[in-house]
Amino acid sequence: MTAGIELRNVTKRFGSVIAVDDVSLDIRDNELFALLGPSGCGKTTLLRTLAGFEVPDAGQVIVGGQDVTDWRPRRRPLNMMFQSYALFPHMTVERNVAYGLEMEKLPRDEIRARVAEVLDSAQLGRFADRKPDQLSGGQRQRVALARALVKRPRVLLLDEPLSALDKKLREEMQLELKRLQHEVGITFLVVTHDQEEALVMADRIAVLRDGRLAQVGPPQDLYEHPDSHFVASFIGVMNFLDGLAVPGGVEVPGAGLLKGNCDFTGPASLAVRPERITLADDPPGDEQNSVPGTISELAYHGTDLSVHVEVLGGSARLAARIPVAQVSLTHFEPGQAVHCCWAPEHSRILKPETN
Repeated sequence: MTAGIELRNVTKRFGSVIAVDDVSLDIRDNELFALLGPSGCGKTTLLRTLAGFEVPDAGQVIVGGQDVTDWRPRRRPLNMMFQSYALFPHMTVERNVAYGLEMEKLPRDEIRARVAEVLDSAQLGRFADRKPDQLSGGQRQRVALARALVKRPRVLLLDEPLSALDKKLREEMQLELKRLQHEVGITFLVVTHDQEEALVMADRIAVLRDGRLAQVGPPQDLYEHPDSHFVASFIGVMNFLDGLAVPGGVEVPGAGLLKGNCDFTGPASLAVRPERITLADDPPGDEQNSVPGTISELAYHGTDLSVHVEVLGGSARLAARIPVAQVSLTHFEPGQAVHCCWAPEHSRILKPETN
């Protein structure tokens, strides 16, 4: 798959603040790609630099093999959908979607055909004559998306497109965005701070921290094989136990050797996901890692139960997530002594953070 977007050593400063720091990134044609990171990490600045609203202090922006670094936003073969949707309140859905094509002075028949096509794709045909204030939040979001798609950009840029929606509707629209992206077959670049949203929607994710790339890869790789303590803790929930990396695992004071694949020695954190931990009354065989502890808290989530266990004499805590189908066969309560167990292949051994 070819690279639709290439960022080459892009740097953007605002006074003494480096918002984007020497970022190089390839985004493939027809890919749903997410820029993920905490507030202030540079993801929106990077998106605006790609769109042409910010001029990089160094580096190149290449779209479809053309260097567009010095091109004005209007010349670039992409479109941007903003958080606010920015719909015209006095126009119908159909007119809102047609507006960009009318500004390009395309023939009326072509405008009608393209608008009808995109309204059908976005499942908005029956709302064509309504105005924005007569629509739900999800419908307005789809109108803004249709208005961007109707211009047939090579790349669609979406800045926190679902942030204004409630949780249930946001989850529905994540799948809707993914469906539309595959249907129209263009590159979507989505900025989000929501880890779950990125995991659900994206083909690949770039995690940013302090203006730099922390890790790039498919969602499963970032979740199961984080490269750093930061990525491990930022994406999903992660347990950490600190110790000393040795051949075969990590020596954790009070727990002994916890097994895992490790290619370095020295200070380290052993990371393990809550869903990889099982709880047992007795220690398992030697092939499993095991840390004894006492249940401190329980949290019911509907589909599963979070069990928080104090370990290492109360100096650390591990969380296990147990499916409700298993909870019905087992009984947990605060104060209960248990062993937290997991297979060595689910240990991720990471170097300490350097900053």
